Amino acid sequence: MPATASPTAVPDDREALQTLARSRERLVEQLHRRIVGQQGVIDHLLVCLFAGGHGLFVGVPGLAKTLLVSSLAQALELQFSRVQFTPDLMPADITGSDVLEEDPVSGRRNFRFVPGPVFCNLLLADEINRTPPKTQAALLQAMQEARVSAGGRTHPLPLPFHVFATQNPIEQEGTYPLPEAQLDRFMLQIVVGYPSEEDERHIVALGAEQARELQPLLTPAELTAHQALVRRIPVPASVVAHAVALLRATRPSESTCPKGLRELIQWGAGPRAGQQLVAAAQARAALDGRPAVTTDDVRALAAPVLAHRLVRSFIAESRGVGADELVAQVLAAVRA
Repeated sequence: MPATASPTAVPDDREALQTLARSRERLVEQLHRRIVGQQGVIDHLLVCLFAGGHGLFVGVPGLAKTLLVSSLAQALELQFSRVQFTPDLMPADITGSDVLEEDPVSGRRNFRFVPGPVFCNLLLADEINRTPPKTQAALLQAMQEARVSAGGRTHPLPLPFHVFATQNPIEQEGTYPLPEAQLDRFMLQIVVGYPSEEDERHIVALGAEQARELQPLLTPAELTAHQALVRRIPVPASVVAHAVALLRATRPSESTCPKGLRELIQWGAGPRAGQQLVAAAQARAALDGRPAVTTDDVRALAAPVLAHRLVRSFIAESRGVGADELVAQVLAAVRA
Protein backbone atom coordinates (compact mmCIF):
# COMPACT_ATOMS: atom_id res chain seq x y z
CA MET A 1 0.00 0.00 0.00
CA PRO A 2 1.45 3.41 -0.92
CA ALA A 3 2.85 5.51 1.88
CA THR A 4 1.42 8.92 2.65
CA ALA A 5 4.46 10.76 1.32
CA SER A 6 4.39 11.10 -2.46
CA PRO A 7 7.22 11.76 -4.91
CA THR A 8 7.00 14.71 -7.22
CA ALA A 9 5.08 13.96 -10.41
CA VAL A 10 7.21 13.97 -13.56
CA PRO A 11 6.25 16.40 -16.37
CA ASP A 12 5.00 13.64 -18.70
CA ASP A 13 2.48 12.64 -16.05
CA ARG A 14 0.13 15.47 -17.01
CA GLU A 15 -0.51 13.87 -20.40
CA ALA A 16 -0.79 10.46 -18.76
CA LEU A 17 -3.38 11.88 -16.35
CA GLN A 18 -5.54 13.01 -19.23
CA THR A 19 -5.24 9.53 -20.74
CA LEU A 20 -6.32 8.05 -17.41
CA ALA A 21 -9.30 10.41 -17.18
CA ARG A 22 -10.40 9.37 -20.68
CA SER A 23 -10.00 5.70 -19.75
CA ARG A 24 -12.22 6.29 -16.74
CA GLU A 25 -14.94 7.80 -18.93
CA ARG A 26 -14.80 4.84 -21.30
CA LEU A 27 -14.90 2.37 -18.41
CA VAL A 28 -17.95 4.06 -16.90
CA GLU A 29 -19.64 3.97 -20.30
CA GLN A 30 -18.94 0.26 -20.68
CA LEU A 31 -20.15 -0.59 -17.16
CA HIS A 32 -23.37 1.30 -17.76
CA ARG A 33 -24.10 -1.07 -20.62
CA ARG A 34 -24.99 -3.57 -17.90
CA ILE A 35 -25.44 -1.51 -14.74
CA VAL A 36 -28.29 0.97 -14.54
CA GLY A 37 -27.61 3.97 -12.30
CA GLN A 38 -25.37 3.41 -9.23
CA GLN A 39 -22.96 6.13 -10.38
CA GLY A 40 -21.59 6.67 -6.88
CA VAL A 41 -20.91 2.95 -6.48
CA ILE A 42 -19.07 2.83 -9.80
CA ASP A 43 -17.01 5.91 -8.89
CA HIS A 44 -15.88 4.32 -5.63
CA LEU A 45 -15.18 1.02 -7.38
CA LEU A 46 -12.81 2.75 -9.83
CA VAL A 47 -11.13 4.73 -7.04
CA CYS A 48 -10.45 1.49 -5.21
CA LEU A 49 -9.19 -0.26 -8.34
CA PHE A 50 -6.79 2.45 -9.52
CA ALA A 51 -5.53 3.03 -5.98
CA GLY A 52 -4.52 -0.64 -5.90
CA GLY A 53 -6.86 -1.55 -3.06
CA HIS A 54 -9.52 -4.10 -2.21
CA GLY A 55 -13.21 -3.30 -1.99
CA LEU A 56 -16.11 -4.54 0.13
CA PHE A 57 -19.60 -4.09 -1.35
CA VAL A 58 -22.40 -4.15 1.19
CA GLY A 59 -26.05 -4.46 0.22
CA VAL A 60 -29.01 -6.79 0.10
CA PRO A 61 -29.09 -9.51 -2.60
CA GLY A 62 -30.22 -8.60 -6.10
CA LEU A 63 -28.55 -5.19 -6.48
CA ALA A 64 -26.09 -6.30 -9.22
CA LYS A 65 -23.00 -6.29 -6.99
CA THR A 66 -21.68 -9.50 -8.55
CA LEU A 67 -22.57 -8.35 -12.06
CA LEU A 68 -20.70 -5.09 -11.54
CA VAL A 69 -17.46 -6.78 -10.46
CA SER A 70 -17.54 -9.45 -13.18
CA SER A 71 -18.26 -6.77 -15.78
CA LEU A 72 -15.25 -4.76 -14.60
CA ALA A 73 -13.00 -7.81 -14.99
CA GLN A 74 -14.25 -8.33 -18.54
CA ALA A 75 -13.73 -4.68 -19.49
CA LEU A 76 -10.13 -4.83 -18.20
CA GLU A 77 -9.21 -8.29 -19.54
CA LEU A 78 -8.33 -9.40 -16.01
CA GLN A 79 -8.03 -13.05 -15.05
CA PHE A 80 -11.19 -13.44 -12.99
CA SER A 81 -12.22 -15.94 -10.31
CA ARG A 82 -15.44 -16.10 -8.35
CA VAL A 83 -15.77 -17.96 -5.06
CA GLN A 84 -19.20 -18.41 -3.52
CA PHE A 85 -18.60 -18.29 0.23
CA THR A 86 -20.66 -20.86 2.11
CA PRO A 87 -20.59 -22.19 5.70
CA ASP A 88 -18.73 -25.37 4.64
CA LEU A 89 -16.04 -23.60 2.57
CA MET A 90 -12.51 -24.45 3.72
CA PRO A 91 -9.39 -22.22 3.51
CA ALA A 92 -7.74 -24.61 1.02
CA ASP A 93 -10.74 -24.16 -1.27
CA ILE A 94 -9.56 -20.58 -1.73
CA THR A 95 -5.77 -20.67 -1.52
CA GLY A 96 -5.09 -24.15 -2.91
CA SER A 97 -3.45 -27.20 -1.38
CA ASP A 98 -0.64 -29.73 -1.72
CA VAL A 99 -1.59 -32.94 -3.52
CA LEU A 100 0.39 -36.17 -3.13
CA GLU A 101 1.37 -37.59 -6.53
CA GLU A 102 3.28 -40.70 -7.50
CA ASP A 103 5.78 -40.69 -10.36
CA PRO A 104 4.76 -43.66 -12.60
CA VAL A 105 8.40 -44.20 -13.67
CA SER A 106 10.35 -43.97 -10.41
CA GLY A 107 7.50 -44.76 -8.07
CA ARG A 108 8.49 -41.80 -5.88
CA ARG A 109 5.83 -39.75 -4.20
CA ASN A 110 5.97 -35.97 -4.11
CA PHE A 111 3.70 -33.15 -3.09
CA ARG A 112 2.56 -30.76 -5.80
CA PHE A 113 0.84 -27.49 -5.01
CA VAL A 114 -2.46 -27.04 -6.82
CA PRO A 115 -3.32 -23.31 -6.92
CA GLY A 116 -6.76 -22.27 -5.74
CA PRO A 117 -9.02 -19.61 -7.26
CA VAL A 118 -7.14 -16.85 -5.42
CA PHE A 119 -4.45 -17.10 -8.12
CA CYS A 120 -5.98 -14.52 -10.44
CA ASN A 121 -6.02 -10.77 -11.05
CA LEU A 122 -9.49 -10.13 -9.68
CA LEU A 123 -11.10 -12.38 -7.07
CA LEU A 124 -14.80 -11.96 -6.36
CA ALA A 125 -15.49 -13.21 -2.84
CA ASP A 126 -19.24 -13.49 -3.14
CA GLU A 127 -21.20 -13.20 0.13
CA ILE A 128 -17.97 -13.28 2.12
CA ASN A 129 -19.80 -13.08 5.45
CA ARG A 130 -21.59 -16.39 4.90
CA THR A 131 -18.47 -18.36 5.83
CA PRO A 132 -16.90 -18.64 9.32
CA PRO A 133 -13.96 -16.37 10.29
CA LYS A 134 -11.45 -19.23 9.87
CA THR A 135 -12.12 -19.34 6.15
CA GLN A 136 -12.39 -15.56 5.83
CA ALA A 137 -8.89 -15.33 7.31
CA ALA A 138 -7.51 -17.36 4.39
CA LEU A 139 -7.53 -14.13 2.41
CA LEU A 140 -5.52 -12.05 4.90
CA GLN A 141 -2.03 -12.81 3.58
CA ALA A 142 -3.16 -12.65 -0.04
CA MET A 143 -4.76 -9.24 0.43
CA GLN A 144 -1.84 -7.74 2.33
CA GLU A 145 1.17 -9.34 0.62
CA ALA A 146 -0.16 -10.67 -2.72
CA ARG A 147 1.15 -14.14 -1.94
CA VAL A 148 0.03 -17.41 -0.37
CA SER A 149 1.94 -19.71 2.02
CA ALA A 150 1.18 -23.41 1.86
CA GLY A 151 3.17 -26.50 2.74
CA GLY A 152 6.15 -24.45 3.93
CA ARG A 153 6.41 -22.58 0.61
CA THR A 154 5.35 -19.12 -0.46
CA HIS A 155 3.65 -18.67 -3.81
CA PRO A 156 3.35 -15.17 -5.36
CA LEU A 157 0.04 -14.12 -6.84
CA PRO A 158 -0.24 -12.61 -10.32
CA LEU A 159 -0.25 -8.81 -10.44
CA PRO A 160 -2.34 -6.75 -10.41
CA PHE A 161 -4.26 -8.52 -7.65
CA HIS A 162 -7.53 -7.30 -6.16
CA VAL A 163 -10.20 -8.78 -3.93
CA PHE A 164 -13.69 -7.40 -4.36
CA ALA A 165 -16.05 -8.95 -1.85
CA THR A 166 -19.81 -8.72 -1.50
CA GLN A 167 -21.52 -8.83 1.86
CA ASN A 168 -25.11 -9.16 2.90
CA PRO A 169 -26.21 -7.06 5.89
CA ILE A 170 -25.22 -8.66 9.18
CA GLU A 171 -28.85 -8.66 10.32
CA GLN A 172 -29.69 -11.33 7.73
CA GLU A 173 -29.86 -14.94 8.88
CA GLY A 174 -26.84 -17.17 8.31
CA THR A 175 -24.12 -14.51 8.27
CA TYR A 176 -20.92 -14.05 10.30
CA PRO A 177 -19.46 -10.65 11.20
CA LEU A 178 -16.11 -10.03 9.49
CA PRO A 179 -13.22 -9.78 12.00
CA GLU A 180 -11.69 -6.31 12.41
CA ALA A 181 -8.38 -7.54 10.95
CA GLN A 182 -10.21 -8.67 7.83
CA LEU A 183 -12.17 -5.42 7.50
CA ASP A 184 -8.97 -3.39 7.81
CA ARG A 185 -7.61 -5.02 4.63
CA PHE A 186 -10.41 -3.48 2.57
CA MET A 187 -9.58 0.00 1.34
CA LEU A 188 -13.20 1.00 0.80
CA GLN A 189 -16.52 -0.24 2.05
CA ILE A 190 -18.99 0.61 -0.70
CA VAL A 191 -22.64 0.65 0.30
CA VAL A 192 -24.92 -0.41 -2.55
CA GLY A 193 -28.43 0.90 -2.03
CA TYR A 194 -31.70 0.37 -3.85
CA PRO A 195 -31.99 2.09 -7.25
CA SER A 196 -34.17 5.13 -7.79
CA GLU A 197 -37.70 4.54 -9.03
CA GLU A 198 -36.78 5.64 -12.55
CA ASP A 199 -33.72 3.38 -12.63
CA GLU A 200 -35.70 0.46 -11.25
CA ARG A 201 -38.30 0.80 -13.99
CA HIS A 202 -35.47 0.71 -16.53
CA ILE A 203 -33.95 -2.38 -14.89
CA VAL A 204 -37.24 -4.28 -14.84
CA ALA A 205 -37.99 -3.32 -18.44
CA LEU A 206 -34.57 -4.46 -19.65
CA GLY A 207 -34.81 -7.90 -18.08
CA ALA A 208 -32.36 -10.34 -19.66
CA GLU A 209 -31.20 -7.71 -22.14
CA GLN A 210 -28.91 -6.35 -19.42
CA ALA A 211 -26.29 -9.04 -20.22
CA ARG A 212 -24.75 -7.04 -23.07
CA GLU A 213 -21.27 -7.70 -24.42
CA LEU A 214 -18.51 -5.40 -23.17
CA GLN A 215 -15.54 -4.10 -25.11
CA PRO A 216 -12.13 -4.71 -23.47
CA LEU A 217 -10.55 -1.33 -22.78
CA LEU A 218 -7.35 -1.90 -20.80
CA THR A 219 -4.88 -4.74 -20.43
CA PRO A 220 -3.51 -5.77 -17.01
CA ALA A 221 -0.20 -4.11 -17.94
CA GLU A 222 -1.95 -0.83 -18.76
CA LEU A 223 -3.89 -1.01 -15.50
CA THR A 224 -0.65 -1.53 -13.58
CA ALA A 225 0.88 1.51 -15.33
CA HIS A 226 -2.13 3.64 -14.38
CA GLN A 227 -1.86 2.47 -10.77
CA ALA A 228 1.81 3.48 -10.72
CA LEU A 229 0.79 6.90 -12.05
CA VAL A 230 -1.73 7.29 -9.25
CA ARG A 231 0.97 6.62 -6.66
CA ARG A 232 3.06 9.46 -8.15
CA ILE A 233 0.36 12.10 -7.63
CA PRO A 234 1.81 14.66 -5.20
CA VAL A 235 0.14 14.92 -1.80
CA PRO A 236 0.71 18.27 -0.02
CA ALA A 237 1.77 18.12 3.62
CA SER A 238 -1.40 19.98 4.57
CA VAL A 239 -3.52 17.19 3.04
CA VAL A 240 -1.57 14.52 4.93
CA ALA A 241 -2.01 16.52 8.14
CA HIS A 242 -5.76 16.74 7.56
CA ALA A 243 -6.02 12.99 6.97
CA VAL A 244 -4.11 12.31 10.19
CA ALA A 245 -6.34 14.75 12.08
CA LEU A 246 -9.40 12.80 10.92
CA LEU A 247 -7.84 9.53 12.04
CA ARG A 248 -6.92 10.80 15.49
CA ALA A 249 -10.37 12.27 15.98
CA THR A 250 -11.79 8.73 15.76
CA ARG A 251 -9.74 7.51 18.75
CA PRO A 252 -11.41 7.99 22.15
CA SER A 253 -8.05 8.13 23.95
CA GLU A 254 -6.91 11.17 21.93
CA SER A 255 -7.55 14.69 23.19
CA THR A 256 -8.68 15.69 19.68
CA CYS A 257 -11.55 13.22 19.74
CA PRO A 258 -14.82 15.17 20.14
CA LYS A 259 -16.32 14.66 23.59
CA GLY A 260 -19.61 13.51 22.15
CA LEU A 261 -17.87 10.68 20.28
CA ARG A 262 -15.74 9.24 23.09
CA GLU A 263 -18.58 7.19 24.53
CA LEU A 264 -19.74 6.06 21.07
CA ILE A 265 -16.46 4.66 19.68
CA GLN A 266 -14.65 1.74 21.27
CA TRP A 267 -11.74 1.62 18.80
CA GLY A 268 -10.77 4.14 16.15
CA ALA A 269 -9.00 3.85 12.82
CA GLY A 270 -5.30 2.93 12.67
CA PRO A 271 -2.39 4.17 10.51
CA ARG A 272 -3.22 1.75 7.67
CA ALA A 273 -6.53 3.59 7.31
CA GLY A 274 -4.58 6.83 6.86
CA GLN A 275 -2.38 5.33 4.18
CA GLN A 276 -5.38 4.02 2.31
CA LEU A 277 -7.33 7.26 2.72
CA VAL A 278 -4.53 9.22 1.08
CA ALA A 279 -4.06 6.56 -1.63
CA ALA A 280 -7.78 6.68 -2.41
CA ALA A 281 -7.63 10.48 -2.54
CA GLN A 282 -4.75 10.22 -5.03
CA ALA A 283 -6.87 7.96 -7.22
CA ARG A 284 -9.86 10.31 -7.02
CA ALA A 285 -7.72 13.23 -8.16
CA ALA A 286 -6.03 11.21 -10.92
CA LEU A 287 -9.33 9.89 -12.30
CA ASP A 288 -10.50 13.49 -12.56
CA GLY A 289 -7.30 14.37 -14.46
CA ARG A 290 -6.02 16.58 -11.63
CA PRO A 291 -2.26 16.63 -10.84
CA ALA A 292 -2.57 17.13 -7.07
CA VAL A 293 -4.65 15.96 -4.13
CA THR A 294 -6.79 18.33 -2.06
CA THR A 295 -8.48 18.05 1.32
CA ASP A 296 -11.78 17.80 -0.55
CA ASP A 297 -10.60 14.46 -1.97
CA VAL A 298 -9.80 13.20 1.52
CA ARG A 299 -13.10 14.35 2.99
CA ALA A 300 -15.12 12.92 0.10
CA LEU A 301 -13.66 9.46 0.76
CA ALA A 302 -13.56 9.57 4.57
CA ALA A 303 -16.81 7.64 5.04
CA PRO A 304 -16.08 4.66 2.72
CA VAL A 305 -12.51 4.41 4.04
CA LEU A 306 -13.12 4.89 7.76
CA ALA A 307 -16.65 3.71 8.57
CA HIS A 308 -15.96 -0.03 8.47
CA ARG A 309 -12.84 0.44 10.60
CA LEU A 310 -14.61 2.04 13.55
CA VAL A 311 -15.70 -0.29 16.34
CA ARG A 312 -18.84 1.14 17.90
CA SER A 313 -19.36 1.01 21.64
CA PHE A 314 -22.32 -0.66 23.28
CA ILE A 315 -23.82 2.78 23.86
CA ALA A 316 -23.66 3.57 20.14
CA GLU A 317 -25.22 0.23 19.25
CA SER A 318 -28.00 0.64 21.81
CA ARG A 319 -28.77 4.10 20.46
CA GLY A 320 -28.69 2.91 16.86
CA VAL A 321 -25.84 5.23 15.90
CA GLY A 322 -24.26 3.91 12.70
CA ALA A 323 -20.60 4.13 11.68
CA ASP A 324 -21.40 6.54 8.83
CA GLU A 325 -22.99 8.91 11.34
CA LEU A 326 -19.86 8.72 13.49
CA VAL A 327 -17.68 9.66 10.51
CA ALA A 328 -20.03 12.55 9.72
CA GLN A 329 -19.53 13.85 13.27
CA VAL A 330 -15.75 13.55 12.87
CA LEU A 331 -15.87 15.53 9.62
CA ALA A 332 -18.00 18.20 11.29
CA ALA A 333 -15.50 18.48 14.17
CA VAL A 334 -12.35 18.52 12.01
CA ARG A 335 -12.64 21.43 9.62
CA ALA A 336 -10.72 21.54 6.34
